[in-house]
Amino acid sequence: MRVSRDSLGPPLCSASVVTIGAFDGLHLGHQAMLRSIIARATELGVASAVVSFEPLPRSYFKQPGLLRILSVRKKLELLQTSGIDHLLMLRFNQALAAMSPEAFVERVLVQRLHAVEVWIGDDFRFGAKRAGSIDTLRTLAARFRFSVHTFAEVQNAGERISASAVRSALLDGDFVGAKRNLGRPFRVSARVQAGKQLGRTLGFPTANLPWPSDNPLRGIFTVRVSSTTLHRHPAVASLGTRPVVNGVEPLLEVHLLDFSGDLYGQVLTVEFIAKQRDEWNFPDLAALVEQIKLDELQARQILAANP
Repeated sequence: MRVSRDSLGPPLCSASVVTIGAFDGLHLGHQAMLRSIIARATELGVASAVVSFEPLPRSYFKQPGLLRILSVRKKLELLQTSGIDHLLMLRFNQALAAMSPEAFVERVLVQRLHAVEVWIGDDFRFGAKRAGSIDTLRTLAARFRFSVHTFAEVQNAGERISASAVRSALLDGDFVGAKRNLGRPFRVSARVQAGKQLGRTLGFPTANLPWPSDNPLRGIFTVRVSSTTLHRHPAVASLGTRPVVNGVEPLLEVHLLDFSGDLYGQVLTVEFIAKQRDEWNFPDLAALVEQIKLDELQARQILAANP
């Protein structure tokens, strides 16, 4: 897969079948879309291409409480394995946000990708202030001689699969529902950073992972942890600002059960199994320790029921 970042530049291919979207999550609906355009491109003997955006447009416009489902790195990895030929991951900045629908079509779809077919969802909007609609795209397609098609809705148990549905499930602590729509468990990866070693002092050492301050997911979770040396190791995680010690920035603190070892500097992948409770404040550290013991016991029970 060839990755490009700019809306302006030389053509990336002589002809292509294109789809456009944020593709946060790359859920089962997205996966079906990618398979469709790859199959159609193969049928026509042209390249398959995805146009996406980083940062996500809603992040750029600072939509409050937006839970990002996939990191940029994981999004790239999953697109790479999908079999797409070209990824035009546009820098979403002031210039792109101000680009008219007409300029977007001419510069991106025509000049850079030589689109012969463009496939989109039925709620597609594009261009400055989301002024462009599907009808706008079809009008421009007639001028530039490509065709426009919409994907059939992908459902699961009668419900439409969407990034919004996945986010709602995650915020509700419904990791089974999120997995059902993603086609895989919800996971995050980050490098272990040095902490204040308070957990070790309390008898519950943790691996501390950074967490984006604008990501609203919070609470106590049953998780499994993988790395180059671990495979789905049972653990319990606290995700929040640690009010009992006057914390400010959110942190993902992972306590690996029945584990002894040094994880500093390692990249851990944390697979979320279940939410146990919200983050609470406590009057003192002794009360916190008693609750941690109960959280660990509950995590072991959940893990035993979810091997």
